[in-house]
Amino acid sequence: MSSEGLHAPRERLRAETLAMHQAIVSLMEELEAADWYCQRADDCDDPALKAVLQHNMREEIEHAAMILEWLRRSSGDFDRQLKKFLFTDGDITAEEED
Repeated sequence: MSSEGLHAPRERLRAETLAMHQAIVSLMEELEAADWYCQRADDCDDPALKAVLQHNMREEIEHAAMILEWLRRSSGDFDRQLKKFLFTDGDITAEEED
């Protein structure tokens, strides 16, 4: 997957850019893991295993939320956009059109 690697020479990237890359790739991995656990839980016929898979899914979502918060704290761009769109009511795209 192209997003896993760097697109510019590592030595030319700022430490902040590398940290942001690590966070974004980690966020993608956490969301993918949550998706996998959700699908497995939906497909599972054993109630005990289903409960474990759902627990694991929620753990991955927790990890993703922690990374999002790190991104918000570390990037003014993420901070502005997350504050603009998260925890709001109404049409999500209407805010973008303003």
